[in-house]
Amino acid sequence: MSIHDIIEGKKQWRAHLARVKALPPDYQIVYKEMQRYLFKVGPTELSDGPLLPGIVDFFEEGVTAGKGVMELIGPDVAAFCDGLVKDSRTYADLYQESVSGD
Repeated sequence: MSIHDIIEGKKQWRAHLARVKALPPDYQIVYKEMQRYLFKVGPTELSDGPLLPGIVDFFEEGVTAGKGVMELIGPDVAAFCDGLVKDSRTYADLYQESVSGD
């Protein structure tokens, strides 16, 4: 990874965070909870994949449609996140393999 790649990655992350900050407060709270949850158990390619920007896209569409964030994702944030990553290799999988000795 070159220094240019690192700088470009930081620019993209800052732009992503600016989009999150532009969301209504309730959306921001739920996004941060989702992000926290996904960083703990989410897919191993989370930091450079399309999942987080996709969530922001989805939330922006919800705001435009005038829907509350809980109308979009339902009452259980963790269950919604689990549904997003159900077919991905997760940190939870890696941990389970390390504990079981696979």
